[in-house]
Order: sequence, then C-alpha cells, then structure tokens
Amino acid sequence: MTRTLWPISSASDRRACVEQGLPVRKRVIFLFLDGVGLGADDPAVNPLATDDYPTLSVLLQGNRAVAAAGRLSTPDAELVPTDAQLGVPGRPQSATGQAAILTGINAPQRLGEHYGPRPDARVRAILDEGSLFRRLNDMGWPSYFVNAYPQRYFDAIGSGKRLLSAVPYAATVGGQPLATYADLQAGRALAADFTNAGWRDELGYAGAPVYTAPAAGRQLWSIAQDYAFVFFEHWLTDVQGHARDLAGAIANFQRFDGFLGGLLGAADLANTLIIIGSDHGNVEDCGHGKHTENPALTILLGAGRRRAAAQIGALTDFAPAMVDFLAS
Repeated sequence: MTRTLWPISSASDRRACVEQGLPVRKRVIFLFLDGVGLGADDPAVNPLATDDYPTLSVLLQGNRAVAAAGRLSTPDAELVPTDAQLGVPGRPQSATGQAAILTGINAPQRLGEHYGPRPDARVRAILDEGSLFRRLNDMGWPSYFVNAYPQRYFDAIGSGKRLLSAVPYAATVGGQPLATYADLQAGRALAADFTNAGWRDELGYAGAPVYTAPAAGRQLWSIAQDYAFVFFEHWLTDVQGHARDLAGAIANFQRFDGFLGGLLGAADLANTLIIIGSDHGNVEDCGHGKHTENPALTILLGAGRRRAAAQIGALTDFAPAMVDFLAS
C-alpha cells in the first residue's frame, strides 16, 4: 500500500497506516468539562462571567462564555449553546447526558428521565449499544480515553463499591483498558486535574510527573498523535458547582485556560477539530449548588468548526458531527 497520511478512504487503509506507524493527520480532541453551562453574565455567581481567561478571551474576541453571548462565531472559535434537556423536563444529569454525547442516542428520552451521576443498567445498555469509542475503532479510526486512574479507583471498582461513570465505561466498551499510574508516569495519560499535581499532593504518588498547565496541554497533543479521537474528562467543575466554590472555580478555569493555550500552541489546527463540551449546567451558577437547566457549554476550535457548529444544537449531535468530520 502507498504510504500516505489520513484522511483516506477505507477502514482497512486506515488500520494499515496505523500499523505502519504513520501519523494520524485528521483528528478530534474532545475536552469534556463536567457540569458547565452558559449562565448569567454575573461575576457574583458565574466564574465564566469574569475576564480572567486570556486564551478564551482571544478566541471569543473579548466576549464571555455566558448565555447573553448566544451563538457566537469569531475568526477562531464557535460558541454553541447546547440543549442538554433533550425534550425531558427537569435538571439534566451526568449519566444520561454523557451517554447522549458518546452515542448520539437520546438517553433521557429513552429512559423517560434524567439520570445520574453514574450509569445504571439502563444507561450501560445504551453505551453498550452505541459507544463512540467502539464505533470509531471499528471504522478504523483509533480512539483513546486519555485519563489515568489510581490503584484505589480500580480496587473500588473491583470490590463493587463503585461503578464506572459513563465516559470510562464507554471507553472500555470500545476495548480500551483504562490508563493507570504506569501510563501517567510514562507520559501516555493525564490526570483529570490537567497538571497531575493532585496525584502527588492528594493521592501520594511522589513519582507522578507534574506539568504546568500549558505544558500539560502540549503533552495532550503529544499523546494524541496515534489517535483519530482523543477524549479528556475533567470533573472538578461539577464538584465545584455543587460546593458553590466560586473562587475555586475561577482558579480552576484559569488552569484550564492555560492548558487550552498550551494545546492550541502545539496542535495542527488545520487538521484537528477541538471540542470543549459539557453535559449539563452547574458551575455557571454557584449560588445554589445544583444542576441547572441552562444550555451546556460548547466551544469549537480548529478544522471544521463552522460545519460542526451548524450540525450541533443538542448533546445528541456531537457523535454524528464528529464522525462526519473524520469522514469528510
């Protein structure tokens, strides 16, 4: 077979290129921030209603990622308010929202309710049916869930004391063993806190590599080289929303802003679609500590962003839009 770079025409050709060690040129990187909606332009409750994020400010041309911005298109970014309710009344929840993102199936509608935080048998069945990780792997587009987990997480899962949340469950449906501390040490995975600092400071892994936020973004790009689809999950935003921790949320978004800046500085944006997305609102209103019915945050960057923005209006639209980008 002629040596070439993606995109190419068939799953068998794509697999052959991967086996030859050729770089994946066209890819999607999904930066998932749990519990981030588009809320009021009120810095007293909304951490995104401040001007503390230089990378986002440049991308959005000084606009804030708040409800008043509406659908926004700039030379570098598309801001898309995204329907998380999916025709089901009540506050959206993590398990069904994440399942909708990762399958394209309207999980709340199928269940008749929003459900979470972790998948029950009904949500797992939806992920078994439509996991994007499995679908892309089967189509010859190698996918990778980049988050590493400590040993105590695996121990809790093995003992039955904890259930896999929707994202790692969907990755395992796709045939991926979840990344471990060894992967973190080897630079093959990242911690959910962006920099890995929590592995040293809170989990006691003295040998964990710790990055600055921009360096962590560059490391994500390095990890992404062998894959057409890379998914990074950050859950602290949802925790901070429940805790009504406005100051902590601002500091956390500042780390994310640096992380994003590092990724964008390293990435091949001519061939890469970067999606910043969420499953429901929460942290954008630190006044009450509950999920909100606000549209979920979506920001599209890089290649194909305008076409994807035209395709995305709800959580169920992500999976088909990503497949369309990789296939186009």
